[in-house]
Amino acid sequence: MSIDSLKPPDSPRLAGIDEQHARALAESGVELPPILVHAVTRQVIDGMHRIRAAVLRGRREIEARLYDGDGRDLFVLAVEANIAHGLPLTLAERTAAATRIVSSHPCWSDGAIASIAGLSDKTVASIRCRSRPENPESNTRIGKDGRARPLSSAEGRRLAGLLIQENPGLSLREIARAAGVAPSTVLDVRERLNAGQDPVPTRLRGAKSAKRVRKPRGSQSDPADTLRGLRNDPSLRLSESGRALLRWLDTHTVDAAGCEQLLSRIPTHCSSVIASLARANATTWAHIADSLEVE
Repeated sequence: MSIDSLKPPDSPRLAGIDEQHARALAESGVELPPILVHAVTRQVIDGMHRIRAAVLRGRREIEARLYDGDGRDLFVLAVEANIAHGLPLTLAERTAAATRIVSSHPCWSDGAIASIAGLSDKTVASIRCRSRPENPESNTRIGKDGRARPLSSAEGRRLAGLLIQENPGLSLREIARAAGVAPSTVLDVRERLNAGQDPVPTRLRGAKSAKRVRKPRGSQSDPADTLRGLRNDPSLRLSESGRALLRWLDTHTVDAAGCEQLLSRIPTHCSSVIASLARANATTWAHIADSLEVE
């Protein structure tokens, strides 16, 4: 198939083509697998790095497989293909993809979407809960450009905040396109995160958001008790990697019971910086939990 006849994909990759990865493919000398193309529109579904590698090799044609199914499933196929092989998608890219699939295919189960996006069922359930409409119709509207945008920017702001933390090198427009908000909104979210504030202003949160905030309870699944149990596990304490993990967990386990007392003693001029670090660490811990909770 002629490379010039192909149309760019609706890709889950927020940063586009990784030139270094494409060049490595081109220089490898191996025969590149066929790309996947929509038969009707000639839109690329999977294989942009292979196309770039073929161009670097001086080729004008590339081997392709044609998909003649529903055009509404092209993004889903692109996500599935990028999860299965090639350059791995980042957590932010997988989260953004799952958020979009929840909106485009609301009848699909959490498990089905999780398997496509490479996330846990619980993460997809949380995404679905955050984007659930307040009425039976929809919490989005289709603009003149064909893009769906939320009626409230609260969820778009939260998604933009996650993308900023996971991919700080992305431009405002790239994040805005993935989160379905305006670039000016992304700029405001970035400034709020830098100041240690919630990406969603109080006026946009509403009463329901405030009701969901709960203080940590040490009486339920006490981390200290859990850690003591892990220390007695021979598979951990009798191996070097296991002992290293236990030391790491011991250093990073928070005592919920003393949390309030600790917070009351933090100097005011340090609060925003500590809040920013806490959010960054929370994102890392969430990534670890998602990776381990494979059901």
